Amino acid sequence: MNKKIAIIAVNGKAGKKIAEEAVNRGFDVTGFGRHTNDTAAQHYVKKDLFDLTKEDLAGFDAVVDAFGAFTPETLPLHTTSLMHLADLVAGTNTRLLVVGGAGSLYVDKDHTTHLSETPDFPDDFKPLATAMGEALDKLRERNDVNWIYISPAADFQADGAKTGKYILGGEELTLNPAGESVISYADYAVAMVDEIEKGTHNKERISVVKA
Repeated sequence: MNKKIAIIAVNGKAGKKIAEEAVNRGFDVTGFGRHTNDTAAQHYVKKDLFDLTKEDLAGFDAVVDAFGAFTPETLPLHTTSLMHLADLVAGTNTRLLVVGGAGSLYVDKDHTTHLSETPDFPDDFKPLATAMGEALDKLRERNDVNWIYISPAADFQADGAKTGKYILGGEELTLNPAGESVISYADYAVAMVDEIEKGTHNKERISVVKA
């Protein structure tokens, strides 16, 4: 049976890549967004994230949260939107997979320092990293949801090439053999769909970097 997945904010750059990857693998994909569908998703529901109901997300094997907010006044939406989606799938078998950020990855074995707290982390991205980290912290408190938070590498390239290869990491910033922390949106989508298809992670954060 083909897996049924929903992608929230499917019209965003990450959402589009994930939809394309999932459809290419034979998944039954329903996209949710506020604008006209221009993605590979076979089905589309034009609806604001905060207007979604339990009924909208019922029956899916997985729900992918590809929502993003980037302006100062909208940054708190990372937490409120994620908690809303968590409420909608709470107590069900539906897995909630979150397109996360890299700033909350740890750079030490003791897990005391986040990437966003290191000297070379760009100041412009610190508010976003903080907001996404706070959303992850709230998600960690949820024992009623089958969630997986997937952080990309530090250099997350929207137009990067698809290689189909990646290294799976955990809570810590992982470098590839070339000493880089980089991944394309296309390869991130491969990792996301792999996790939906055959992954066994639950209630944990994983991370991916180009192999």
